[in-house]
Amino acid sequence: MGCALLAAAAPAAWSARKSDPDKLPSVKVQDLYYGDVLFHFWADRDSGLQALTLLEAYSQWQRMPHHELDAQLLAAGLYLQLGMHNEAGRRFETLLGNGVPPRVRNKAWFYLAKIWYERGYYDRSELALDRIEGALPAGLEAERMNLLVNVLMRQQRYDEAIARLKSWQGAPDWMAFARFNLGVALVRAGRLPEADPILAAVGTMDSTSAELLELRDKANLALGFAYLQAQNPARALVPLGRVRLDGPYSSRALLGAGWAHADLQEYRAALAPWLELRRRSLLDAAVQESYLAVPFAFSQLHAPAQSAQYYEEALKSFAAESDNLDAAIEHIRGGHMLQDILGDDLDAHHGWFWQLKTLPDAPQSRYLYSLLADNDFQEGLKNFRDLNYWQVGLLAWDAKMDAFAAMIDTRERAYAERLPRTDALLATDAPARLRAARAEMESRLNAIETGDDVAALGTPEERDQWARIAHLEERIAVLPPSLERADAADKLHLIRGVLLWRLDAAFKERSYKEHRSLRELDAALQELQNRWVRVQRARATVPTNNGEFAARVALLADRIKGLREQLDLAAEEQSQYLANLAEAELQSQKDRLATYAVQARFQLADIYDRAASRSDRPAEAPGDGPGAPSPPGGVPPESAPPAPSAPDPR
Repeated sequence: MGCALLAAAAPAAWSARKSDPDKLPSVKVQDLYYGDVLFHFWADRDSGLQALTLLEAYSQWQRMPHHELDAQLLAAGLYLQLGMHNEAGRRFETLLGNGVPPRVRNKAWFYLAKIWYERGYYDRSELALDRIEGALPAGLEAERMNLLVNVLMRQQRYDEAIARLKSWQGAPDWMAFARFNLGVALVRAGRLPEADPILAAVGTMDSTSAELLELRDKANLALGFAYLQAQNPARALVPLGRVRLDGPYSSRALLGAGWAHADLQEYRAALAPWLELRRRSLLDAAVQESYLAVPFAFSQLHAPAQSAQYYEEALKSFAAESDNLDAAIEHIRGGHMLQDILGDDLDAHHGWFWQLKTLPDAPQSRYLYSLLADNDFQEGLKNFRDLNYWQVGLLAWDAKMDAFAAMIDTRERAYAERLPRTDALLATDAPARLRAARAEMESRLNAIETGDDVAALGTPEERDQWARIAHLEERIAVLPPSLERADAADKLHLIRGVLLWRLDAAFKERSYKEHRSLRELDAALQELQNRWVRVQRARATVPTNNGEFAARVALLADRIKGLREQLDLAAEEQSQYLANLAEAELQSQKDRLATYAVQARFQLADIYDRAASRSDRPAEAPGDGPGAPSPPGGVPPESAPPAPSAPDPR
C-alpha cells in the first residue's frame, strides 16, 4: 500500500513509460537537484531520510523550479514512509487537487483512508473515502467498501453499515467479508433473527483459504455467543459446533459449548468440551474459566469428591500462575520489556510498514499475546522504534557538528598561515604588469605587419639565416670589384630570395597564430583578473564567513541538543506508556485469577461444609453464591468474546 503511494509521488522516475491519461504524466528531469533527490530515493528505498533531507533543502533554496509539484508529492510520500502520518496526510490533502489525474487521485485518497484507519482516526478515514469520485478498480473498490463499513462500525453506526452492505455486490471472497460484517452489524444493532442466516452462510461456506477458514470460525463463534447472550443455548450449539478444534477460536467455542449444555442442564455433555479445554494452556482466559466450570459441572452431577479435587487443582494452578505473573510484572517494571520484545529488530527498519512478527523468549511474552496483537499496542511499538531511529539520526548529526566545528577551526588556521603570502602577492599588482606586457606584444606585432617584416615572424633558424645573409652582404659590399665578388653576390642574392620567398609564404599563417595566441592570452589574463578579485574578496570576507559558519554550527548544535532531549523524553514517555499497558494487561490477568481463586475457595468451602454436616442439599445453582460461575446468559465477561469487529481489509 505504502509503496503504491510512494510510486504515485515520484512520477519523474517513470519518464520512459508511454503517456497514460489515468496516470501522472511522465516528465523529463530538468533540474539537476531533483535528479539528485531521485537518485537517493531509489538508492535507499528503506530509509528515504537522505532523499527527504535533500528534497526539503533544495525546495527551500528553490533549486527545482521545474519540479515543484513532483517534489511536494514525493515529500508527502516520504513523510508517510517515515511514519509521520499527520504531516503526510496534511500534505496529500493540500496537493491532491484537480491537477492530478482522477484515478491517481482516487487511489491516493483510498490509501490515505487506510492510513488514518490504521492509526485510529476513523473520522479522517471516512472523510478521505468521501473524497473518492466514482469507482475504483474492481479489487480496490471491494476493499474500499469493506474499509468504509469497518469505519462505520468502529464508530458504532451500525444502521449505516447495514444499509451500505445490503446493496453492495462484489467478488466472492470480498462478499464473504461483507456478509460477515453485515451479520455482526445486525447483531450489534439487536437484530439477531436477521443476522442468523447471514452469519450461518459465512459459517458454512466451502473454502481452502486459511483466511476464509478463520473468517468462517469467527462467524460461527459470533453467532453462537449471540444466541448465548440471547438466552437461547440450544440454537447456540449448532454454530459453536462448527468451529474448528485447531483454529484460533476453538477455546472460546469449547467454553461456549459447555455453557450452552449447562444452560440446558446437560452437565455431563458440558464436561466433554470443558475437560478438553482444561488440557490446554492456562494462559488462555477460556482455559482459566474451565478450571472452575469442570468442578461446577461435577457438583451439579452430585460428585462432590471430584468437584473438590478439581477446585483444589484449580487453586494450585491459579497460585502458580499468579506467581509467574508477579515475576513478569517485576520484569516489566525493571524496564526490560521493550528490549526483550524488539531485540535486534529495534534498528532493523522504521516507519509504518514495520510490524512485530515474532515474540521473544521473555518472561512476560507468553502473557501478552492478546496485547501484542492489538493495533494500538503495535502502533505504540512503531512510534517507539521511530523515536529510536530519529535519536540515532540526531546522534549522527551531532557528531557531524563536531566535524564542522573542526573544519572551521582548520580553515581559520589555514587562513592565518596564508595571509602573509597573500598580502605580498596582492601588493605586486601582477595583473597590471602582465596586461602592459601583453599590450607591448600587440604593438610589436602591429609594427611587424605594418612594416611587412616577414623575417620577424620566422622560426629561430630562419631568423638566424636571415641575419647571416645580412652580415655576408655587408662583407661583400666592402670587397674590391672582381669576378669572384660578383659571383658571390649573385649566389647570396639567390639565397636571400629563396629565404624571403619562404618567409613571405608563411607570414600570414604565422601572423594569424600570433593573433590567436594573443586572444588566448587575453582569456588567461581575464581568468587571472577574476581570480585576483576573488582572492581580494576572500582576503576581506573569510574571517566574517568563518564567524557566520561557526555561529550557524553552534546554533544547529544547540538545536540538535534540544531535539535530542525532546526525543529522549518522548521515548521515555512512550516506553512507560507501553510498559503501563503491558503491566495493566498482566495485572488484569492476575486480578481475574484472583477472582477465580475466590470463587474456587467459596465453592470448595461449601463442599467441605456440606460434607461435614452430611447434608443432602444439592449444590447451589450457577449464580446463587458470590463465587459461583455464571453461564451465559450469562457467560462471564472475561470468557465471552465480544461480537467480533470486521477484519481489516487485506
